Amino acid sequence: MKIFLIAFLPIITLAHLQGNEKAPPKAFLDGISGPGWVTLGEKDFAQVNCDPETFQFKDDGTMHCTGKPNGGLRSQKVYKNFEMVLEWKHLRYAGNAGIFIWCPREVLDKLPRGKLPQGIEIQILDLGYEENHLKNKGKHSNWFTSHGDVFPVGVGRMKAFTPEITYTAKDGTKYKVGKPNSARSFPTKRLSNGVGKWNHYYIRAINGEIRLWVNGEEVSGGYECKPSEGHLVMESEGAPIDYRGMRLRELP
Repeated sequence: MKIFLIAFLPIITLAHLQGNEKAPPKAFLDGISGPGWVTLGEKDFAQVNCDPETFQFKDDGTMHCTGKPNGGLRSQKVYKNFEMVLEWKHLRYAGNAGIFIWCPREVLDKLPRGKLPQGIEIQILDLGYEENHLKNKGKHSNWFTSHGDVFPVGVGRMKAFTPEITYTAKDGTKYKVGKPNSARSFPTKRLSNGVGKWNHYYIRAINGEIRLWVNGEEVSGGYECKPSEGHLVMESEGAPIDYRGMRLRELP
């Protein structure tokens, strides 16, 4: 995937996009241009509650997650304000994974084997997950998507930019996902690629506000997040997945 740099990214909430505001420009940040960017590798992470082989750092710079057992791999450092880029590729149809931010250390230190992290999750879900729901239930999901949902888990709290949204299916029918008071933010566009294809995430987390760009466009996020400082955690949730190009820059 070719990654482009946009020099200026306006601060526009997704709520504003539903009005008369123009959408922000594409944000293919390369994670290289500008000062302060660092590459995240094996030395930057520590086990939480998985096996030593669950997360494998390869010589080519990729990180492979087996998906077993459920759990996480945390950052060594605690982060408050930062931006992050990475690419991910599911290796199994309907695979499930995610990235947690602002995870409290006291929760992670007590996390039992097989349990998932707590904080704010940026979902990484293969398209097959939604497709299976439609096949098995005979209707579209009304509570999740495969295109970059952002939501609080456990001790996490968040107000969603887009708690409810109406999508148009391929056959032209419309269906609603979410509720007006949902804490889960649903993407304004459906941009994720399916199993075996790379996807690009740009994450910006500042002062309790989280924003997610999927393959170059801002799609979801939330505000008034609590906690708003903590560890970054890579999630293992049952399916193999590859990551590459993980870079992060701390912000004031």
